[in-house]
Amino acid sequence: MRKSLKRLSAICSFSLLLGVALFSCSKDDDKILQPDQVAFFVPATPVGNYRITSDEVFKIPVGLTTPLSGGKTLTVNISSSSTTGAVEGSEYTYNKTVSFSADKIVDTIYVQANLAKYTGGEKDTVTFTFSDPSVTSPTLNNRFTVNISGPCFEGDIAFADLIGDYPETYENGSYGPYTSSISDLAPGSSPNTAKATINNIYDNDISAQATFDYSTVGAFTVTVEPQATGFTAGGLPLFIRTTPSTTSTFSYCNKTFTIYLDLYTSSGLYDRWVMTMAAE
Repeated sequence: MRKSLKRLSAICSFSLLLGVALFSCSKDDDKILQPDQVAFFVPATPVGNYRITSDEVFKIPVGLTTPLSGGKTLTVNISSSSTTGAVEGSEYTYNKTVSFSADKIVDTIYVQANLAKYTGGEKDTVTFTFSDPSVTSPTLNNRFTVNISGPCFEGDIAFADLIGDYPETYENGSYGPYTSSISDLAPGSSPNTAKATINNIYDNDISAQATFDYSTVGAFTVTVEPQATGFTAGGLPLFIRTTPSTTSTFSYCNKTFTIYLDLYTSSGLYDRWVMTMAAE
């Protein structure tokens, strides 16, 4: 811990008696940070994602390892990268200083993005650092990067985000809700496609592999090729497929699926319905 001023004075007197000038006792202690008083970005992970959809503010807590007897204000710098030439004061603003005192060792950087600038898919990366590197330590987070983007954009799809449970699953909008899921993600046969398994179809533990095509933004599709279910109906093997002459769709941002399905045997159609899936 940082020693009190009284203790520092005692050390100075003792040092002078020994003829060793460890430091000047006349130096204003509030003008410097002692070696053990280091500023750092508190989050354990030095990167954060800020997706603005209304007026939300992104907060970055900043800490000081030990208290100060007097006040201390540190200047915060930024460096940014953008394909759109975004600048501070237009796309986003932030408080350029953080302050500490004897009873305050945590302050916050508030980042406010301009929603109007990010509704068209613009993205910016902003890195925050302290202007004086002498107040930092290489063993503590001395920089923090914020990825700023607007409301979810379907073209940013990462299909892996859609793997998981869908507890709001219905049949024809009436039977349900029950939980279905998507699992076993694998690459598709062409770019911008993926294969995955839809589970608990028909609320009866039927699983089927589906192809998800997201090559056209706003027109993502789902196709279930004819395949066996492992069940029988009327003594005949039961198969499943997406209904011919229909288009099954999904939304990445909303995490919803609308899938038209058939269960059938060699003797004809067993059932036809629309399965809707939602994460919440």
